Formats: sequence, structure tokens, C-alpha cells
Amino acid sequence: METADRSDAPVIVVLDGPAGTGKSTVSREIASRLGLSFLDTGAMYRAMTYWLLQNGVDVDDPEAVANASAKPVILSGTDASGPTITVDGQDVSGPIRGPEVTAAVSAVSAVAEVRTRLVELQRGSAHAAPRGIVAEGRDMGTVVFPAADLKVFLTASVDTRAARRAAQLGLQDPAEVAAIMADIERRDAADSGRATAPLRKADDAVEVDTSEMSPDEVIDHIIGLVRQRAAVPVSR
Repeated sequence: METADRSDAPVIVVLDGPAGTGKSTVSREIASRLGLSFLDTGAMYRAMTYWLLQNGVDVDDPEAVANASAKPVILSGTDASGPTITVDGQDVSGPIRGPEVTAAVSAVSAVAEVRTRLVELQRGSAHAAPRGIVAEGRDMGTVVFPAADLKVFLTASVDTRAARRAAQLGLQDPAEVAAIMADIERRDAADSGRATAPLRKADDAVEVDTSEMSPDEVIDHIIGLVRQRAAVPVSR
């Protein structure tokens, strides 16, 4: 494992980008190699969405979502070797990846009260990380950690992202792949068009197109950027 040997303030590395660009896989491995904490903020929004669905809250009613957003107790474990996500003490790492949550999470994420509460939790996770943190999401560099040491914006073509998601799900039927692509395009539009903290590249972020890159190539490239831009001594 590579370790980030810091004597000053903890390092903050953030990765933003749309669905299917490999943010979670890449961020977690970078955190593991550098000995940093890892924060999957998308899992937090999914956990909130899961709780709302389980408790009969209309996720298409922003006022109802806002009124309920303070109720669930959401805890995100930041150990890169085994990150966890719980709601009211229940492990929801599996259920939050289901299609019902996937279909609803963009609407829930657009509610200002939800984002305000979860941003506070996300900043708290970084504050509690003694060595630093690698955080992934959609507004890490623009809203949550605007002073991050390194900001990366991952992109990939819609075709590539749909193919990756289909492979993860074991799907090969062209119609199923087309449905995944349509869902990704819908989520892109919702995430980029929302009024509160829309998905966008921070002005000082480094854009990395992963369309033609393997996960290992992306990881090695970003670790190189950490060396160059975050002033973090990294050694094996």
C-alpha cells in the first residue's frame, strides 16, 4: 500500500462526475493505496431515498421529502477496506442499489433540505478523517469541498457508461442496454438541471475521460495528480 505521510492538515481529494464513470471504484482504491478515508456520498443520498420509500414518503413531493429529511439516522463508514452505510442502525448497502432507489434518487437529491443535511454529514466525515479523505459524488468540488487539495471530474461517453453498467448487472440484451442508456441520460439531465448544487465541473478541476481507460489506468493517473497537485508526499 502507498501511504500519504503528512505532518500538516489532512488532504482532501474529490472526484465528481455523472453516473457510470467509475467514481466509486476508483475513489475507493485511491483511498486504499494512499491510506486515506473514503466517502461515497452517492450512497448517502441513496440511503436517504431508501428510508423515504420504506416509510411511505412521496419522493416526487419535494415538500414531503424536505419535511422528512431530518428523521433518518444515516451513518457512512469511511474505511476504504470496507465502507459501510446504515440507516437507523440497519445495513442498507445492498438495498440502496436496487432499481426502485435508483429511479428515485435524483428527485430526492434535488431537494435543498436533503442536500443541506447530507453536506453537513459529509463535511463532518472529512473533519473526522485524521489523514485525509477521498470523496466522490456530484458536487464535491463545487459545493461540499470547494477548497479541496485536488479536484477531478470523471467523464465517459454515454455508450461506455451504459455498457459498463450492463456488464455489472450481467445484461447482454440490446434492449436492456438501451434501457440502461436511457436511464443514464435521464439521470444526467436531472443531476445537471437541478436548481440546488447541480452536477458541473469545478473551474479548477482536472477532467479525466475514462472512456478508453481501464480502472487501473485511471487510478494510476489520479495518484500521479495527487503527487503533482495536492502537495502530498506519497511513497511505497
